[in-house]
Amino acid sequence: MGKNLTTSAIDRQNILNNRYAIEAIQKETGFKAIVYNNEFIFSKEQLARFFEVDERTIERYLEKHSEELAKNGYKVLRGKELKIFKLWLAEHDVSDINVAHKVVNIGLFNFRAFLNLTMLLVESEKARILRSAILDIVIDTINKKTGGGTKYINQKDEDFVVNFLKGEDYRREYTDALRDYVNMGKVKYAIYTDKIYRSIFKENTQEYRKILRLHSKENVRQTMYSEVLRLISSYEAGFAEELKKAFEQLGRKLEPFEVDQLFANFENHRLWIPQVEDARLKMASRDLGFREALHLKLKDYISAIPPEDFEKFIGEKSKTLEEQLKAAEDVFKRLKERE
Repeated sequence: MGKNLTTSAIDRQNILNNRYAIEAIQKETGFKAIVYNNEFIFSKEQLARFFEVDERTIERYLEKHSEELAKNGYKVLRGKELKIFKLWLAEHDVSDINVAHKVVNIGLFNFRAFLNLTMLLVESEKARILRSAILDIVIDTINKKTGGGTKYINQKDEDFVVNFLKGEDYRREYTDALRDYVNMGKVKYAIYTDKIYRSIFKENTQEYRKILRLHSKENVRQTMYSEVLRLISSYEAGFAEELKKAFEQLGRKLEPFEVDQLFANFENHRLWIPQVEDARLKMASRDLGFREALHLKLKDYISAIPPEDFEKFIGEKSKTLEEQLKAAEDVFKRLKERE
């Protein structure tokens, strides 16, 4: 799926929130700059020269995208900060940045803000070439961190194994409830699983498989994020209890139309709203950013992936499935010893 960084604020922010990609870009491109307060800094004049554009072009981007650039490291020095900066320039004999005596403020780009401008600037051929290099480096960084593929990047979350295994227990409770309390053939298991999926993320099993390009024998739930698995488990455990209560009240198995009405009442309870909103946002945003998988029915929930998610899935906090299984085994052994 092609990315147009000049028009997509979400794609830009997904790169800028990924510190591993930023470090790789800085290393691979070999950019050098003045280091001030432990950061590379660039002035507006320096960037105008580098990108071979007029300073007024940079100013237009600063005006149009002021909030985005400020969020990603662009800063205007005034007053005491400017005085300290002028003294620092003089002490270190820095000539690349010229701050005249009468200047009352100066805008500085750090490396993230420089990359942010690079991804916005359409008037510069250098910026276009650099954007292409940035995308290649980002893809390469994620592939290296995930072992060459992102289909199962959800399993890098240290909470995945525990949530998946717990979910299997709740799944059995749910299928047992469908077996014991619903008067319908075996198709009920697929139908009422899809009802939960559609309620949470608006897709049935087959739609989800198609979007993630899963083979028929691949387990759908093994590709889901921990937060989604937890919510599915809550639905399954909760609705299993509702089916049991209805069965005991009626003294017989429920007919399909009764199950449908019961589920409609169940899914419309307000307690689900914040959890469903959170699950949709995480699924839509992560799948687009990490897997390049677009959930069209969730397009309104797509946002930039936060920095903590990069830590969770490709950073120091991420764990291989083998590491998680070992940790889970140790936990279950301790629990068994307490029995």
